[in-house]
Amino acid sequence: MSESPDARSLLSASSQLNLMEVDAIDDKEFDIPQVDTPPTLESILNELEDEEEPFVLEDTCMLNTDNIDAHSCDTSSLASSDSGDPAHLKRKKRTVDLNATVHGSVLRHSLLKGISAQIVSAADKVDAGLPTAITVSGVIAVGTSHGLALVFDTNQALRLCLGTKATGAEFGAVSALSINHDCSRLLCGFAKGQITMWDLANGKLLRTITDAHPPGTAILHVKFTDDPTLAVCNDSGGSVFELAFRRVMGMRSCDSRCLFSGSKGEVCCIEPLRAPPDIRDHPVTHYSLLAMASLTKILVIGLKPSLKVWMTFPYSKSDPSSVPQLAWQFVPVQKTVNPILAFCKGDTVHFLLVKKEETGTIHVIKQRQLYLSCDIISLSWINSRTLVLVDSHEKLQVVDRPSQDILETLDLEQVQLVYNSRHFKSLATGGNVSQALALVGEKACYQSVSSYAGQIVYLGTKSAHIMTLRNWRERIDCLLKQEHFVEALSLAWSFHEGTAKAVVGLFGDPAKRKGVVSDKMVEILLQFAEHALKKCPEQGKIQVMEQHFHDVVPVLVDYCLLLQRTDLLFNQLYARLVENVVAKGVFLESLESYIVVDRLGHLTTPIMKDLLAHYHDNGLMDSLERCVVHLDVTSLDIQQVIRVCWENQLYDAMIYVFNSGMNDYITPMEKLFAVIGPPLSEGRSLTDEEVVMGNKLLVYISCCLAGRAYPLGDIPEDLVVQVKNQVFEFLIRLHSADSSEEEEVFPFIHTLLHFDTREFLNVLAMTFEDFKNDKQALEYQQRIVDILLQVMVDNPDFTPSQVGGLFTFLARQLAKPDNTLFVNRKLFDQVLEFLCRPDDDSRHTERQQVLLELLQVGGVVQFDEGRLLALAEKAKFYQICEFLYEKKHLFDRIIDCYLRDPLRKWEIFSYVHNLLSMPGYSPEEKQTVKNKALQHIQELMTLDPSKTADLVDLHFAEEVQQIISELQDDQLLFKFLSCLLESREGSRTILPLERDLHELLLDLLCRFASQQLLSFLQTSQHYRLEEAIQITQKYHHSEATAYLLEKKGDVHGAFSVLLETLQEKLSLLTAEGNREGEGGHRRQDEEEEKDRASTLMTRVEDSLNEIIVLCQRSSQNLDQPQREVLWFPLLETMMAPQKQVKGLNAKHTSEVLKELTMKVLNSMSSFISLPAIIQRILQDPVYGKGKLAEIQGLILGMLDTFNYEQTLLETTTNLLNHDLHWSLAHLRAAVTRGLHPRQDYCNICLQQYKRRQDSAEEIIVFSCGHPYHFQCLQQKGCGWGISSELQQRWSCYKCSSSQGGRGGPSTKPKRGCSTSLAQTHVTSVHRDAGAEAHKKKVFVEATLDLQQEQSWDQLRCLYRGPSRLSILSELSHCHYNEQAGLLIPAQPGTESFQLKLSPPPLLEE
Repeated sequence: MSESPDARSLLSASSQLNLMEVDAIDDKEFDIPQVDTPPTLESILNELEDEEEPFVLEDTCMLNTDNIDAHSCDTSSLASSDSGDPAHLKRKKRTVDLNATVHGSVLRHSLLKGISAQIVSAADKVDAGLPTAITVSGVIAVGTSHGLALVFDTNQALRLCLGTKATGAEFGAVSALSINHDCSRLLCGFAKGQITMWDLANGKLLRTITDAHPPGTAILHVKFTDDPTLAVCNDSGGSVFELAFRRVMGMRSCDSRCLFSGSKGEVCCIEPLRAPPDIRDHPVTHYSLLAMASLTKILVIGLKPSLKVWMTFPYSKSDPSSVPQLAWQFVPVQKTVNPILAFCKGDTVHFLLVKKEETGTIHVIKQRQLYLSCDIISLSWINSRTLVLVDSHEKLQVVDRPSQDILETLDLEQVQLVYNSRHFKSLATGGNVSQALALVGEKACYQSVSSYAGQIVYLGTKSAHIMTLRNWRERIDCLLKQEHFVEALSLAWSFHEGTAKAVVGLFGDPAKRKGVVSDKMVEILLQFAEHALKKCPEQGKIQVMEQHFHDVVPVLVDYCLLLQRTDLLFNQLYARLVENVVAKGVFLESLESYIVVDRLGHLTTPIMKDLLAHYHDNGLMDSLERCVVHLDVTSLDIQQVIRVCWENQLYDAMIYVFNSGMNDYITPMEKLFAVIGPPLSEGRSLTDEEVVMGNKLLVYISCCLAGRAYPLGDIPEDLVVQVKNQVFEFLIRLHSADSSEEEEVFPFIHTLLHFDTREFLNVLAMTFEDFKNDKQALEYQQRIVDILLQVMVDNPDFTPSQVGGLFTFLARQLAKPDNTLFVNRKLFDQVLEFLCRPDDDSRHTERQQVLLELLQVGGVVQFDEGRLLALAEKAKFYQICEFLYEKKHLFDRIIDCYLRDPLRKWEIFSYVHNLLSMPGYSPEEKQTVKNKALQHIQELMTLDPSKTADLVDLHFAEEVQQIISELQDDQLLFKFLSCLLESREGSRTILPLERDLHELLLDLLCRFASQQLLSFLQTSQHYRLEEAIQITQKYHHSEATAYLLEKKGDVHGAFSVLLETLQEKLSLLTAEGNREGEGGHRRQDEEEEKDRASTLMTRVEDSLNEIIVLCQRSSQNLDQPQREVLWFPLLETMMAPQKQVKGLNAKHTSEVLKELTMKVLNSMSSFISLPAIIQRILQDPVYGKGKLAEIQGLILGMLDTFNYEQTLLETTTNLLNHDLHWSLAHLRAAVTRGLHPRQDYCNICLQQYKRRQDSAEEIIVFSCGHPYHFQCLQQKGCGWGISSELQQRWSCYKCSSSQGGRGGPSTKPKRGCSTSLAQTHVTSVHRDAGAEAHKKKVFVEATLDLQQEQSWDQLRCLYRGPSRLSILSELSHCHYNEQAGLLIPAQPGTESFQLKLSPPPLLEE
């Protein structure tokens, strides 16, 4: 269809749509923050007027941005609502964080003033009613509640008013609108179900459709497809219909077809796929796809070439009131453009990619979901990467789909969005809709939101609003107008790097994009600098001004360096900032952080000059030094820098300038030597400053010799060898340049040796490591060693430790495998003499280590071994001795070395063990080592008893008796034996006289560690009972004695021992109480006595608990008289002292004793009858006299126990009876159930059992329902266990044969349906009199078959968990075990108790 002239004129006028005028906004109403500085007249005059602002009606998401000018989309921004709150105007500190995401104001929110005014005017003047629906294409159409449709052009001028109030009265409100792709037709759906079609060129009514869908339902949606003759509509019954428009012979008609019936699930949202003009020929468009959202799922169907469902997708769980949303968008994915359907219900947006396969089928691919914490009521695409959502709180959110970032949030409360609830409830036709649809309709606003070509229009009750994406310049300008320069720069940098979201109006080519954006950023930087200077507080504290510029200057520097525009930084920005002294200082100081990390390597000469002056004047010398060593030297005034550095002791910077600027590596050394040389040669102590210089000098020399630059980096490769040689030549100079006559030879080596001998030698040692194949360097090495020997040997200026340091250094160099140094033999002997000097304790370990290295390398061949051994022994070099003894195979002497060496004496155990275990040593050598170890065994035990025990166990098992007999110290013997026997627990080998060892250890335990005695007796199995009892009795350890006696079987003996202990403790308690009662005491004494009494009481309680446990354990194996012999003496012991207690705490003590007595009584009551206990209590003299009140507590406690147990017994009996009766009743019902034959014929001969009328024939029916003739069963031999004819047992032939074999006479019965519980012999009705004797039904088998077992299991399963009967059976089983005298009580749960009941055989009379 060709485009109409009117449509073309509309599109050509698309740049004329007016935007809102900001002067109509009330500041308080919209919460607009106050601005610090009101705009000037000049700035207002220079701004674009609102009416001049162009409005582009084209799809910005599909623009080819490669060939548009960067300024083509540029518009000034008015009335932007910045995302975020006004509080960010007050932020203090600005820091540059390149990872911080700034999106700025992404959406331009404009009021369509012309349309809004016309809507209000139409309502007032012609009673058009309130707006109800809106749609946008090349024009904007607004429907009203009185059935009118207002059509506006792009200038917001009212072009057409379609319909009359009469049609409104007849059809109701406009409930849905749709414009076709060429803006020639408008479809209006009405609240009472009618649909009208209008010609937008002339406002003519073309069709009125009244029969497209069931009457009495409102139109919720009506939508054109890409085909102008095809539309779809959705009504409040939840059904969807296709509308096909026809024009035959000038007559217009409409054919309706139902696509989806509301009876299958109500559809409340439909969205046909409509392609933009430039991709109308996309292959997917040929299918005319339609997405439908019901209350439970999404459907995608194709209307062409024939109706077909391509996909269904159920929702995840969501709120029933959530509104389903659908939105199509063509999105470029991997070089192809395909449609994506976004849909949601609730808080999750799903994305489905739709593509056509080569086979011609539609393929739907699920994409990544988007989760939001809100209930979405509107979902629209604004371009192919960006979605705009509205939630149920009327908050609008702009979301970037690829990153799922929320770019901006706006409040739409001011819009007063129109909702479509009336139409969803179909109030105009009587409200005949489902509750589910009405609930969804509460938040439905489908007809109030319309998107077209990158713009979204929202319909309010009195206004229309439009949202468009701002272009990139506008977004930056928005921030600049609010003076948010840092955020503007951050946003601009994200445009520059291509990381920004929802970008409009930028080149696709990165180089062009960066060029355009960097120009804009330069502009912002200059604005920012001007603004900062203008806004600087002119008066006040200097700190406030510094803080002001600290927020600005680092940002300027950072972005200039990011843009690589140092010319801008140093020429334009610095030139402006110099005008303010504070700004200049902040600028120069902020450069340091960038110089140090090598982001800024070159400064212009004027700035370098200013930097030096500023840092010098402000005393920032350390910072200056850090800067200088990172800067390019060519930008420096070398003379000035060296002078400043030398005056301020910036030696690192000075060395760097000499090295890098002049390739001079020697002059810095000369300068430093000139400072530290004289005081050292005069013997004066150095100042801290001179020490720092000396250390720097050593590090500098080390770096030069190693090829590294000082203080950082590397020397250029072509200079490395030259620098190394220059430094060596300098060090070995005979005299310095300006030497005096008194100067010693080799002054530089002299100076370094005096400054720090060890560190200088370490520097040389590190340098010598690299001299492998360098012939020249090796010559220098030899020369330096010769000079060192010449300078230090026999020189009284050097201390022995300094000379020793030299010899240590030489020995290490000589010990190297690839050593090339030559040292005079006499000097070598001096090294040996020095290292082994016994009177020098300094650095003993180091000297020994050096000599050991020398010997291990092979230097030992130069020495007399006897002399060396003598020197080593004198010097206590035990490692050297070990080395020499090992060579001579004197292994026993090595043990002495270990024992004498305080640092290594603990290693002797592993040495002896390894030597005795490893092969390679002769038996004689091992024996000498064993003998030596035995000689020193006591010494080894003192060192570590545990390791000695391990050693004895492994290698000296035969000598244990000898070792023990030689040990004098019992304490040491105890530790040794403990370790030895503990490590042997579980060992299969047996030591000689092992039982004696255990008994000896038991004796020692009694003496030294009685608290471990009981655990030893319980865990060890190697002692003899009688001997152990004697030992524990000897040392009066009653608990251990009692344990052993009980183990022996003498329970009464154990009881009497523990009872005696208890009596002693009770007597102590009463004696303590009596002592308290005598005379007065001080308060402090009273406290001590209370503590003592409580300690004694605790001991009594512990002792009593032990006896009770013993009695309880033993009572299970004893009869009644024997139990009384145990329990009654214990009771008497507890009752006796109660009358004797006196003193301050008598009442409390008496109470505690009575409690303990009750505890005894409670424990007794399980084993001894209550009458016997009461009789014994009444006979007791303590309770026998006096009133009943004294024993009232005891008796009442016992009666309570009796009542409790009696109640428990009665309850248990009742439960048992109930369970048993219930079980038996159900079993009997199952057993006596009548049998119902399945067939009326025998299952063997297959003839009816009534086949002969005159003969008496027995029939047997099994519980499985199979009947047989008696003779047939006999012939098949299905009987078993024959004892008499009446009691013959049968098995069902059919069931037993199906279970894998026919049972013969010898077959054992199985529990199953092949044997019957009641095998019933039934005789025929017609039988002779002789058969009367066989007329009884006989019940002979009492086992359960399969069916009855299942019935029984079902009955049992009515309980949850074990039955009460099984629990009680278990309890009775435990009681039986007690009666039987088992020592260990039965653990509950260790056995399963099954109920096995069968009814008694019943004989029917």
